[in-house]
Amino acid sequence: MDYIKVIFSVLLAIGMLCAPLLAGRALAEAEPGYEYYIIGNEENVEPVTIPGLLLMGGSTDVDDGFRWLIDKSGGGDFLVIRASGTDAYNPYIYGELGKTVDSAATLILKKERAAYDPFVINTILQAEALFIAGGNQWDYVRDWKGTPVEDAIHQLAARGVPIGGTSAGLAVMGEFVFSAEHETITSQQALKNPYHPSAALATDFLELPHLNGVITDSHFVPRDRMGRLVTFMARILNDGWAGEVKAIGVNERTALAVEGDGSATLFGEGPVYFLKSTTYPEVCEKSTPLTFRDVQVYRIGKDGSFNLNSWEGQNGMAYELSAVEGELISSQPDGAIY
Repeated sequence: MDYIKVIFSVLLAIGMLCAPLLAGRALAEAEPGYEYYIIGNEENVEPVTIPGLLLMGGSTDVDDGFRWLIDKSGGGDFLVIRASGTDAYNPYIYGELGKTVDSAATLILKKERAAYDPFVINTILQAEALFIAGGNQWDYVRDWKGTPVEDAIHQLAARGVPIGGTSAGLAVMGEFVFSAEHETITSQQALKNPYHPSAALATDFLELPHLNGVITDSHFVPRDRMGRLVTFMARILNDGWAGEVKAIGVNERTALAVEGDGSATLFGEGPVYFLKSTTYPEVCEKSTPLTFRDVQVYRIGKDGSFNLNSWEGQNGMAYELSAVEGELISSQPDGAIY
């Protein structure tokens, strides 16, 4: 009997030690994989919305761009989605911009499983404005592509809900995406080796109005991204993803506001660059400098405008760029690529 008591005591002690560990594991498995924060009315409202896209280039947010989104939302529920970060947008959107919204909320989708959560999907579907925050676009491509989150964003666009994005959020708005699966890449690296491991591209993610056949890039001039954007265009053509490709490069502290008819104007400092291919690359191979000629470029500043449907601008500057053996050559009189 004494042996039985000893064995029982040992088993009881082991159980008591393991219980917190097992409980912790159960709690971890029960976590939804997201965080949700809201300011304002938690009930759903359904004001009339006006379609539009806001393409923001990163760094300091453009207040007038957010005001434009709020106006398009009809003052409804404004939702920010992201994979990391905080809810800092909520007070900014809810009160600091001088505009009225029913609510300002942030969903931080920290785990892949969050993209399948019914609460997450319902919250997105009830938004009257959606904004994809900055961060790492690979988180968005990896965790949201082919999921109910992607479907929900498409439903918003079809319903005429305005959608915006900044930095990484902008990067995923086009039909073609620099996915950053293997970290970032510089223009020099891309031009010298179009198939550099870090030149990772993706497609078949978001399908938003006026951005079919388009790849976007942010932080454009300060981070010297013209060369890599031209390289991405060459890769898309060379890989057979499209017969013609277009690109939009948005500078920091700048937002391009695209109306439902495809006409676009600029908020913030500018500029914005619109690129279009006219031919296929001559040389686009691994570990070989790129040769890709006659890319049309149109640059607009504060007074300029552009139509994404006709791909024509006003009050801007038109010129051409060619990549020749890994070096960019510009048709501008001073040879500037920007």
